Amino acid sequence: MNPEKISEFVNGQWDDSIVPELCDYIKIPNKSPLFDPDWEAHGYMDEAVALMEKWCRAQPIKGLEVEVVRLPGRTPLIFCEIPGQIDDTVLLYGHLDKQPEFDGWNEDLDPWKPVVKDGKIYGRGGADDGYAIFGSLTAIRALQEQGIPHARCVVIIEGCEESGSYDLPFYIDALAERIGHPSLVICLDAECGNYDQLWCTTSLRGNLVGTLTAKVLTEGAHSGSASGITASSFRVIRQLLDRVEDPVSGDSRIAILDPVVPDQRLQQARAAAEVLGDMVYRKLPFAGGTQPVSDDVVELLLNNTWRPTLSVTGAGGIPDLGQAGNTLRPHTSLKLSFRLPPTCDAAAAAAAVKETLESDPPYGAEVSFDVESAMGGWHAPEVAPWLEESMKAASTDFFGASAMYMGTGGSIPFMGMLGERFPGVQFLITGLLGPNSNAHGPNEFLHIDTGKKLTMCVARVLADHATRNQAIAA
Repeated sequence: MNPEKISEFVNGQWDDSIVPELCDYIKIPNKSPLFDPDWEAHGYMDEAVALMEKWCRAQPIKGLEVEVVRLPGRTPLIFCEIPGQIDDTVLLYGHLDKQPEFDGWNEDLDPWKPVVKDGKIYGRGGADDGYAIFGSLTAIRALQEQGIPHARCVVIIEGCEESGSYDLPFYIDALAERIGHPSLVICLDAECGNYDQLWCTTSLRGNLVGTLTAKVLTEGAHSGSASGITASSFRVIRQLLDRVEDPVSGDSRIAILDPVVPDQRLQQARAAAEVLGDMVYRKLPFAGGTQPVSDDVVELLLNNTWRPTLSVTGAGGIPDLGQAGNTLRPHTSLKLSFRLPPTCDAAAAAAAVKETLESDPPYGAEVSFDVESAMGGWHAPEVAPWLEESMKAASTDFFGASAMYMGTGGSIPFMGMLGERFPGVQFLITGLLGPNSNAHGPNEFLHIDTGKKLTMCVARVLADHATRNQAIAA
């Protein structure tokens, strides 16, 4: 493989084709079903699918077949199949659904208005991860342009990832024979520690989401008449939260959530900390004099990738400040999001959290914790020597620095599903969600140069995968 030719081709494709397509894609508010229950009636998901389908069909990739698969009542899925020169299969994965708008965007930016500046594309969904289908097919085409063999490739782009991928298992079952048994899975939906090298994801945390409600009255009461007689629902909520999390350290108080971090992951976290230094926390937009929870960057990495954490992501029963009268509110509800260690049993964690929150409620209040989703994490199998060497060479060729390994604090439900279905499969999970890219939040951006180099790296790994399989066959 000629790295210079790969680089020249991929750079041209990104500049002339992919960036314009991503800008059009960002304009479409195709929010995931969890955030747009009427997604089917609104039609935005179909609009995004049509945009990607049209682009795919226009690519001069030998043998490429493109199909939009639709199961009744489920989000659509794009299925691409490209025949290869060896008897093996690589599965490439991404998604096209998006998180909601969120607030706090800069005045010149907007979730549905693409803005290209300073080598970045701003807008919702480009980096997370609308680029995946464009990057995947471009990597395959780059090999074909040089006559370099590759395995049969299957590209799957789902429309439900941001809602927990609850539609995906049905598609995997329906398409099982057509997918086959891949020996390599490539996912472009992960993070990168910086924009200077290839980052390989070694683990993903699970996610438990539910709504905690504490009710003390059947209707609001004058605070002057009721306070001191009944506890406020907010006080009850505070006590309940202290059952599951230390209010000072943030440490979990539920034993089943405590992880055992493998030695290899500890070593990789230390290596990543040496490369990243204080960028581990400086990438976040801290307010005022806010400091990270530790001054040890290794501990911060482990907190973010292997340890359980609780975030309160929404509230109910609390009026806006302008509507807040002197009234003791009847109830308080909080949306809770627990990030779970990669090896934690999500169903068992959900049961333990529910029991902890609901049992023996303070003051006998009416308390419920309604679990909305419980997704397990993922811990990568040992990397095969050929893949480790390939990722290192790809990063050196196109980034000029060796590949790095690091866990990711988020979740990609499909990876755990694939690991169970295809024992022994190898994974390259990577992405371009680096410092300040802010997926799910305001001012999300895609780092264009990193997108180009990731595409080149995927091409190199596909080529090395084919070379290895040809050597085994010989």
